[in-house]
Amino acid sequence: MRAVPWWGVFSSATAPVLLIGGWTVADALQPRSFDPVRQSVSSLARAGAADRWVMTLAFVLVAACYMATGVALRPAASAGRLVLVAGGLAGALVAANPEAVAGGFSFAHALWAAVGFMFLTAWPLAARRPGPSAPWGLRPAVAVTAASLIAALLAWFVVELVSGGGELGLAERVLGVAQVTWPLLVVLSCRIAAPRIRRARAPKDAPHA
Repeated sequence: MRAVPWWGVFSSATAPVLLIGGWTVADALQPRSFDPVRQSVSSLARAGAADRWVMTLAFVLVAACYMATGVALRPAASAGRLVLVAGGLAGALVAANPEAVAGGFSFAHALWAAVGFMFLTAWPLAARRPGPSAPWGLRPAVAVTAASLIAALLAWFVVELVSGGGELGLAERVLGVAQVTWPLLVVLSCRIAAPRIRRARAPKDAPHA
């Protein structure tokens, strides 16, 4: 099983910092009427938002981190790596197609956001590896648990979005943190498991004559 290179650790660790830091800075630059619990993260990058470039740049950089992590996550199943890269690409397209001005609707933004959310929810299942030697983050039971938790958070976000609930922004932020943190935890599990796997596969010393 191949190891995760250092730049995969860097990309997976940088993504949460960029996402959370991006919306924190962007929140602070908005008018006092902005409510991060009620309003979505995407509204920070929509047409007409104050300093919208901050959240747009954060979206782009986080998307690049997802793609880099997907390429670097060599111990994972190829399908999972591909889905994670696709999730990053969808995130870049979200940044390229911002929300319309207040009261408007962008079909392209909604489409790519939905695709991205689905890919980032499904990739743990596609990346799983059977067998006792698999890093814990890629074991089937762990992957199912992670995907189920993220799916539950996605359902909460969808309910808030459809119903016009007052916690849309909170739901999206909690979902975003879960999705952006899981690749890091998987990468760390692979790095921790790498020495054990190498020792298990190392040839035994030949017996002395």
